[in-house]
Amino acid sequence: MKKLSVILFGVLFLAVIGLYFLHFSGSKSIKNNNSGSASSVPAGAIAYVNIDSVIFKFNMFSDRRDELMSKQKSAEAELNSKGNQYQKDGKDYQDKVNKGLVTRAVAAQMEQALGQQQQELISLRDKLQSNLMEEEQVMNRQILEYITKFLSDHKSEYNYQYILGKSFGSVVLYSDSGLDISQKVLDALNKKYKEEKK
Repeated sequence: MKKLSVILFGVLFLAVIGLYFLHFSGSKSIKNNNSGSASSVPAGAIAYVNIDSVIFKFNMFSDRRDELMSKQKSAEAELNSKGNQYQKDGKDYQDKVNKGLVTRAVAAQMEQALGQQQQELISLRDKLQSNLMEEEQVMNRQILEYITKFLSDHKSEYNYQYILGKSFGSVVLYSDSGLDISQKVLDALNKKYKEEKK
């Protein structure tokens, strides 16, 4: 989850820079188009969502997290099974060597086989860990993409020029709670996702 915060921070930072650029580069054309108006940005043009809250309460996140946890348990079971076999083979080797039941040449072969088995176990652990981390990153990106696309597709319903994502430690340090549309967005996201799952 810390990785999600880092990714969100980066995305939000880029979004704020983009908004800053768009606001100041686009403000001239807005003022020219509204030649007689006192304000270049209409009231209510900016809102925000508490992105952590929206993501963690979003049903898609729960479903994907459950899938990921299932894959993690499966990976742990596979790793434990191979780890138990390695321990059993190690005890068997130790027992045979201690009792003098094998020659030195056979003991060396057994030791070499155990070393290979250990390396395979370490490689498997690293591979499974890497795969799970990649799947978690992809899951987080897919959820953020889904939310962003949803907001873009339904922009007329929200009637805002900017919707910022706020989270603890993000670049949005203060916001008026009256601009918070988190619950409205969350309800709409869950409704849409539920309809798509049917």
